[in-house]
Amino acid sequence: MIKFVVFICGAVVMSFEILGSRVLAPNFGSSVFVWGSLISVFLAGLSTGYYLGGRLADRTPSSRKLSLMIFMPGILFIAFPLYSAPIADWIFMKDLGVRTSPLLASVALFLVPSVFLGIVSPYTAKLMICSLHTSGKTIGTLYALSTFGSIVGTVATSFYLITVAGTNALIMAQGVLLIVLAVTLYFMNLSCSTVQAGSNGMMNDTR
Repeated sequence: MIKFVVFICGAVVMSFEILGSRVLAPNFGSSVFVWGSLISVFLAGLSTGYYLGGRLADRTPSSRKLSLMIFMPGILFIAFPLYSAPIADWIFMKDLGVRTSPLLASVALFLVPSVFLGIVSPYTAKLMICSLHTSGKTIGTLYALSTFGSIVGTVATSFYLITVAGTNALIMAQGVLLIVLAVTLYFMNLSCSTVQAGSNGMMNDTR
């Protein structure tokens, strides 16, 4: 289940970035400044999420805490159509320039969800390491799955999904998917403390 979550979150990140270009296009076009803004903001959000996820993972990580990290962007995605257009319109009306306007809009609309999704990889790595007691192989596998998910999300969204559904509908559907994953993780109730306690119990039984 953890590996599936990593794959899906990787797919959602890149799909959301592709859809972000459609969100910004009505106000700011699709220039190199728009794409530069999107890519920069998503990279900044993911790097921040990686850092925060690593720190949070060292504080008794659990699937229930992870579920909250995934639940939050799910809510933001579902509500996205309600606030994205008003924010983009407001920034557009400020006429801050062809560089600053799309950058500010990207920060306002995409930074927070990308931070939460960035937390997933290091956090799940810690949970997997606790249960499997391997580090290098576990981390490599999870990041490979995340990257593969990103490839699938990019291709599926740009080649197929955009042609069959609207941008807002796709973003909301991703929100529903994230919430389903979050609820599932919550009821798994996996944590490093329970895994380690179980391991200690087995060790005690063999003595």
